[in-house]
Amino acid sequence: MKEKTKPDMCVPCGDGLLNIRVGALITRDGKLLMVQSGHDYLYSVGGRIKMGETAQEAVVREVLEETGVKMSVRRLIAVHENYFYGDMPSNQGKPVYEISFYFQMDVPDGFMPVCGSVTADGEKEYLRWVSPDTPMTVYPDFFRQMTVGLPDSVLFFTTDER
Repeated sequence: MKEKTKPDMCVPCGDGLLNIRVGALITRDGKLLMVQSGHDYLYSVGGRIKMGETAQEAVVREVLEETGVKMSVRRLIAVHENYFYGDMPSNQGKPVYEISFYFQMDVPDGFMPVCGSVTADGEKEYLRWVSPDTPMTVYPDFFRQMTVGLPDSVLFFTTDER
């Protein structure tokens, strides 16, 4: 018997959405591996946690889905509490409250990512290696500082773009 697909941890909350996600810090040669779809910004490899998953299980799954490579987690580096308005067809203009757990991943030697993923709305995603000074919006923005060294403690950020 085929196991039912577990639902994403994205639930309606009043007029908006509560979203719980993970992101992966994947670096090589001073560059960040980021994702781009049909928008004019880049975002971290990662996605929503599924019901029943831990954050670590989710980030390993998301990295495999988006890069084709199973990586292990090195450590939790940040928790990001974020308010914004959705810009995807499924959440356009809705207030979103998102909690994200960001993990540094152990990148294997010879890592060559292959992206075959799509957004929740079916839009094709592309992987890009970018420098910290790439003149594009990057989410989360604090990733730009992560290529030169990570602090010893877990960072906590709050962003409110409402």
